[in-house]
Amino acid sequence: MEPIPEADRLVANYRDADFEPFEVDGVSSSTESVLQLDRSREPGVGFHLYRLAPGSSTTPHRHTCDEQFLVIEGDLTDHDGYRYGPGDLVLLRRGTIHNSSTENGCLLAVYIETAETNLAD
Repeated sequence: MEPIPEADRLVANYRDADFEPFEVDGVSSSTESVLQLDRSREPGVGFHLYRLAPGSSTTPHRHTCDEQFLVIEGDLTDHDGYRYGPGDLVLLRRGTIHNSSTENGCLLAVYIETAETNLAD
């Protein structure tokens, strides 16, 4: 086999990589950020790492497809009180409406095929 061309292998280590601010309705969030290697998709769509700062919450939203995530670090609690922790692998079905918060911050590995729809509070 031939070696993999340099342009065909993208590698980032989340411990020292630069996360980019996550945009909510076109506005950069100061509490949410993403690390995503696939630039053919908009940030936060496809496979990516998502970081939520301590003491913050996500905007209420509806999933337009199934979302799957793995909690790598920290804590995450959904609006209904369900708590996730490190090692939890989660699937939230298409149509799910929720928002999440974190006390100590969290890092998630996420796969979502299409962007979610943000909802007004």
